Amino acid sequence: MRGTRKAAVLTAATALLTGGLLAGSPTVATAAPAAACTGDQLSDTGAERPDTTHVRFTVVNNGPACQLRGFPTVALAGQGSPDQNKPLRVVPRGEARPVLLSPGGSASTVLTFTPVLGEADGYCASGADPTVAPTLVIGVAGTGFQVAPNDGGQFALCGDTVRATAYR
Repeated sequence: MRGTRKAAVLTAATALLTGGLLAGSPTVATAAPAAACTGDQLSDTGAERPDTTHVRFTVVNNGPACQLRGFPTVALAGQGSPDQNKPLRVVPRGEARPVLLSPGGSASTVLTFTPVLGEADGYCASGADPTVAPTLVIGVAGTGFQVAPNDGGQFALCGDTVRATAYR
């Protein structure tokens, strides 16, 4: 009887110990990270211009959840001829962090241009001639979106540089 009792106690202790280890071990479910967004699944909402030096550009995810990260590329549109686009140098503002876009989710970047001074035939503080274009080509996720300002005007800037926030 003694041997049976020891075996039962040993079996119970082993079951308790094994069960305790299994029950006490946290189960961590790690979901696979979302794939990078592609240009095919994104659409734009246009270029919102709160003032003459800032433009908010927003993309909307029309596909499955995806991840967007980084800064846009920006070019002045080539007046109907893509080979005439004038790329602008983008100066990043802030840190690029991944943005998870659920289906229907959106992310924005804010572009800041060096302002054209004066009225009508404005001028640049540097003495250079201002550049004016009716549209911009904004690159995101391998695709370029050609956008016009939402107020019907044109984009005007001095120089060939634009500051851009990371998508958020």
